[in-house]
Amino acid sequence: MDLAGSVGDDGEMRLILIRHGQTPSNVRGLLDTAAPGPGLTELGWEQAAAVPDVLAGERVDVVFASNLIRTQQTARPLMTERDLPRVIRPGIREIEAGQLEMLGDRDSVEAYMTTIGQWWHDREVRMPGGESGSEVFARFDSVVDEAHSGGAETAVFFSHGAMIRAWAGGRASNVSLDFIAATPVRNTGVVVLEGEPRAGWEVLTWEGEAIGGELVDVPGRSGPTGEAEVEQ
Repeated sequence: MDLAGSVGDDGEMRLILIRHGQTPSNVRGLLDTAAPGPGLTELGWEQAAAVPDVLAGERVDVVFASNLIRTQQTARPLMTERDLPRVIRPGIREIEAGQLEMLGDRDSVEAYMTTIGQWWHDREVRMPGGESGSEVFARFDSVVDEAHSGGAETAVFFSHGAMIRAWAGGRASNVSLDFIAATPVRNTGVVVLEGEPRAGWEVLTWEGEAIGGELVDVPGRSGPTGEAEVEQ
């Protein structure tokens, strides 16, 4: 997988969004979004360990992780290899499930994903018992703004399945809602964007499978927010 590339001298930034490795709640198909959340499974650690090699050709100026344990654990191998500090920001945490927290039945998962889909038309729609689209985008935007204003040419964000799909789809000019709905972001899937906060963003690559390859990629065991559609 070739994620390498460069940005120009016009203030653009390369933004690499990586979903965390597998967790026990992913295996069980649960909407598990509260802090601090579960840690990684054995497979999740293997997925995390594959990240540094895949990003070997990338310049990495800063690494952010959410305040949930699973993103921090997934980020650890890359931060250790690059000798980068841990920067934790709650703004890039998963979209809160509210009243749907820890549910995994089809109706609950559909309600969660359908609410996110409504944000393409009305960002004031609120997750049942949770956040509005405006609140979700504003908190993620604030961390992107921080990375950009800090002068990073390439920033890596370890975030979450629904959050990555929603923010990248809502902020990039070259992907549609249909594409977002149909394209997975399984554990350690990567979305690479280029741009800057004022001018906007474009998706360069959308690698929905585990970046370590088929040996650590397990379709159907990445949780409901990582799959292309709700399981029957």
